[in-house]
Amino acid sequence: MTIIIGMIFLPAMMGSVESFSMPVLLIAFAVSLAITLLVVRRSKSQGHHFNDLDLSGPQKFHSAPVPRVGGIGIFVGVLAGVSALWWRKPELAAPALMLVLCAVPAFGSGLTEDLTKSQSPRRRLFFTAMSAAIAVFVIDGVIERTAIPGLDWVVSHPWAAVVVTVFAVTGVANSINIIDGFNGLASMCTVLILISLCYVGFRVGDDFIVWAAVAGAGAALGFFVWNFPSGLIFLGDGGAYFLGFYVAELAVLLLHRNPSVSPMFPLLVCIYPVFETVFSIYRRVMLRDQPAGMPDGIHLHSLIYRRVMRWAVGRHGRRSQTRRNSMTSPYLWMLCMLAIVPAMLFWDSTPLLVASILVFGVSYTALYWRIVRFKSPRWMIIMR
Repeated sequence: MTIIIGMIFLPAMMGSVESFSMPVLLIAFAVSLAITLLVVRRSKSQGHHFNDLDLSGPQKFHSAPVPRVGGIGIFVGVLAGVSALWWRKPELAAPALMLVLCAVPAFGSGLTEDLTKSQSPRRRLFFTAMSAAIAVFVIDGVIERTAIPGLDWVVSHPWAAVVVTVFAVTGVANSINIIDGFNGLASMCTVLILISLCYVGFRVGDDFIVWAAVAGAGAALGFFVWNFPSGLIFLGDGGAYFLGFYVAELAVLLLHRNPSVSPMFPLLVCIYPVFETVFSIYRRVMLRDQPAGMPDGIHLHSLIYRRVMRWAVGRHGRRSQTRRNSMTSPYLWMLCMLAIVPAMLFWDSTPLLVASILVFGVSYTALYWRIVRFKSPRWMIIMR
């Protein structure tokens, strides 16, 4: 936890980008904190609009109805954070604001699902792809190099690059939604990714990436206060798709604007949610002969909850269940750090980043198969 806190406040102490990073962080954090608290309090009187009343799904791990519209506070917090740039860096405020506005279709579709349960997964993915396509033309967020043989030739063609970019951004946004299931899991992983983007943006002198990432991290932390450990509010599809889109676009823009950054860096920083998604598709389609989009309860985070944490804190009662829920997330934060740390160390070295991706893939797979066979590593048992 000390390492995580240090990474969160690192950009605010990085010298000349500096002096204004902390105010942006605090503004985004304070606005998100306040808006999210307002939603939590409002849900007590209008819970039928905000609360998740379905407690029976395979990915439901809460014991009472909880509002799942945490994306509202995050969206407004990021908007407030980037708007604060007008006082110091107006030339950066405009593109940062355009980035947030590009996210409106993705955020709006997810929030509509949170409120009405009327948006199918395909429709949410469609609107997220629409946000990605808009960003290509509005803020020039396009992938033009990948360091992958064959794919580099594909993205050398403008329209093919647009298709690859839309697919990648939509996939990352959906992957953040996939890992959203436990208190603090998706939000803290997103904060860690944003801080790594901020750090590399600082190293290459890209103020836009630094400040936009700081605003996103501050807003996510404002939500995190109410989500972890008590689970007073959930991220919801609106929050998950917005954060996923925001992270993916900043990664694409960092790569597009800075030739010294390896194309493998964005993949490594996002590898935990991306690998979780790809592995889940493989597991469902190849091993279980099920549709790729069918929800189930055997994601890695679900297995840790069911087979490592289930008997660690009591057996019955809402408080025990909430505590088990929250104690699951730190295991996945550590897994996320397994990618974040080497990404920050080797951001300009493609060979080392590729090696780190392979190490992560092997580590994830080995951990998953040990837990699914009821052979959890000793360190996980001791930590609980």
